[in-house]
Amino acid sequence: MRAWIGIMALACAFGAQAAPKIAVTDLAYQERVEEYIHTVSAQSNYQAGIYHASGSSSYNEVEATSSYIEQGELRKFSGDIKGEILKSGMFQLIQGKPYTAQSSEDVFDVIKRIKAGHYKGADYVLFGTLSDIDFTRDITALANTDSYSAILGLSLVADFSLINTRTFEITSAFTAMGDGQDTKLVNGQDVKVSLNRPRVVRDVSKSLGEDVARQL
Repeated sequence: MRAWIGIMALACAFGAQAAPKIAVTDLAYQERVEEYIHTVSAQSNYQAGIYHASGSSSYNEVEATSSYIEQGELRKFSGDIKGEILKSGMFQLIQGKPYTAQSSEDVFDVIKRIKAGHYKGADYVLFGTLSDIDFTRDITALANTDSYSAILGLSLVADFSLINTRTFEITSAFTAMGDGQDTKLVNGQDVKVSLNRPRVVRDVSKSLGEDVARQL
C-alpha cells in the first residue's frame, strides 16, 4: 500500500513538472482613429504717429481631418482566461511582458516579441487578437402593460494561436467567444434606466475564459 502511494506521489510530481509553461497575451487590437483639427489665428498691428497712422491685420482659419492606426492590448479579458487554464491543470503559467504605447514592436508580430525575450521561460505563447466587440442596448415594450424590458448586452469574439516558442510553429488555432447581458424591467414612469455595465463585462470575461480553456 505504501509503495503504491509512493508511486502515485511520484507520478503526480512528475506530471506537475512535465506540464508545459504557457504565457497568455492580452487581446491585441488595431483600430483607425479619426481626428478633426480646427485652428484659428488672428493678428493685428497698428502704429500711430504725429502725422500719420498705419495698421494691418491678418486672419487665418484651417480645417482638416487626420487619421492614424492605433495598436494596443485589452487588459480586461485575459484574467479569466488564465484562471480557467490553471483550473484545467494542463499548463503552468508564465507572466509575459505586456505591450505598451511606448513599445516599438508591431503588437501583431508575436514572433518578434518572442525573439526579443518578452516571454522568457515559456514553452508556448497563447496569442489572442480581437476580432469583434459589440455593445447593444435595447428597450422593448411589453405587450398589454406599461412596462419595458431594458437590456444591455456585450459580445466579444477573439482569434487565438498557440505558438511554440522554440520552433515558432502554430500548434493550435481557434476562435472563442464571450457574451453577457443585464436585463431590468421598468415601468413607463421611470425616466432613467441604470444597467450594470461592469457586471456585463465580468460575465463576458468569464464565458470567454471558459470557451478558450475548453478549446485549448
